[in-house]
Amino acid sequence: MRKLEIGSERFTTIYAFDEPGMGGASHEYNIIRKDSSDTVTSVKFQKGPVKESIANGCFNEDLIAVVIDRLRGFQSGDFPCRENALALTRLEEALHWLDQRTQDRQRRDVEGKFKE
Repeated sequence: MRKLEIGSERFTTIYAFDEPGMGGASHEYNIIRKDSSDTVTSVKFQKGPVKESIANGCFNEDLIAVVIDRLRGFQSGDFPCRENALALTRLEEALHWLDQRTQDRQRRDVEGKFKE
């Protein structure tokens, strides 16, 4: 178990629960409440290439899409702000670049495989 040293730690703490895999990243995370040590939620990412194993977890793009949806909701609500707008722009840009990476991997026929 490894505590993440990024993000807001006011109310919760994030832990990676597995060792990094072949690609260098962890796959299982728990978000824990600071005041009770209860798990707020768990996130399980895809482990292994989809074409070589099955879809068994979420993808980076999935979580970014959730945060984009939330920020768009906040921006259309009663309290839009510059900071949310800037964060939203950067998340949309991040989603764009991850999509570009996927398209490039598809063109090279290595998407979903353990290949560079």
